[in-house]
Amino acid sequence: MSTSIEQKIVELLEKEDKTAINLLYKYYSDSLYGVILKVTNDEELAQDALQETFVKVWRNAKSYDPKKAKLFTWLYRIARNTAIDKLRSFNNRFEKEVQIDQSNVYILPTASLNQDVLDLKEHVGRLDEKYQIVLKALFFEGMTQQEASEELDIPLGTIKSRLKIGLRELKKLYVH
Repeated sequence: MSTSIEQKIVELLEKEDKTAINLLYKYYSDSLYGVILKVTNDEELAQDALQETFVKVWRNAKSYDPKKAKLFTWLYRIARNTAIDKLRSFNNRFEKEVQIDQSNVYILPTASLNQDVLDLKEHVGRLDEKYQIVLKALFFEGMTQQEASEELDIPLGTIKSRLKIGLRELKKLYVH
């Protein structure tokens, strides 16, 4: 995408000109949909999240600062956060049991599983929420500490401290 088009979109956003949304959709919707689909792994959720993303972009257009991030980076973050929120909301509403015959996960013989960690998610769920959030982001969602810091809007030092304390508290549950 040429920088002149990006500059034009930014100018239109600053003026709250609705043409900006049309241009954003034209030039960025495919890429943002791809990001969202990768997070949600569900086309219907991804379509909802994409629409919600553009609503958030429009509502928060004044908060975009070209000095802090490129337009796509700003859009990417909004899209990714919206997708994660949408997925969490969906999963919370529709907790489903895993059906072995419908699973695409490799079936492992139980002898190869470490029986001591099968209930790890349950134990993490017993921790204070601030530690749960960090542990889930790092271990279950595969984020780096830096990504978790940005995603959760928590300083990197706090992420590291909560990780350390959370792991220490988790260890207490297993050492009994």
